[in-house]
Amino acid sequence: MTQPLVTILDDEPEIRHILTETLQDAGFRTQSFSRAREFEAALNRVTPDVCLVDLSLPDTDGLALVHRLALEQGAAVIIISGRAQVQDRVTGLELGADDYITKPFDPAEVVARVRARLRAPKGQVAHSETASFNGWVAHFDRYILEDQNGAETAFSHAEGEVLRLFLESPKRLISRAQMQETLGGAAGESFDRAMDVRISRLRTKLGEDPKNPRLIKTIYGAGYIFLGDVVWH
Repeated sequence: MTQPLVTILDDEPEIRHILTETLQDAGFRTQSFSRAREFEAALNRVTPDVCLVDLSLPDTDGLALVHRLALEQGAAVIIISGRAQVQDRVTGLELGADDYITKPFDPAEVVARVRARLRAPKGQVAHSETASFNGWVAHFDRYILEDQNGAETAFSHAEGEVLRLFLESPKRLISRAQMQETLGGAAGESFDRAMDVRISRLRTKLGEDPKNPRLIKTIYGAGYIFLGDVVWH
């Protein structure tokens, strides 16, 4: 079985060395890069399973790069950054990152977060990559939402995980604990904030009224219910 590939983009040699050693010792293949242009060129040749991306890069805006990765790559994107402000975390998650780790970090935590992102959803139903619901079509192979007029809107890998979870369990309560268990990630405020961001962005893309959403209902203190009628193709 092929080992998962983790790419590392950070301009600090020591950080790249620590992450490379730790991840390889944990059984992952790695590729590391100090410049975004080298990293993006490599993506034309390989498809990583997880991308670790620093935000403070010398040759590009790290947040813009994260956004492109979330929309264009099937890989999970984990930000590793010295920016510890809450707003930086929120912005990174809003742009499509799956997780956010602040420097300095414990290398063992990075390995745990990577494994969480790669963990196969438990009990996932073997569906195709296309589902229809309430005038929408979700194309999980292309990360595209298509409305009834054929207009397309891209969604990120992180948003797609949540959308698939809802579409595979329509009209059933999904608790925060179930979401954490299925999607992986460390439980706590950071995970809850990430879910809030992803669900908010999905509602926006589905044209939902934020004050009275029709499809993704919040059951305060309990979780969420997806009320759509879903057909998998």
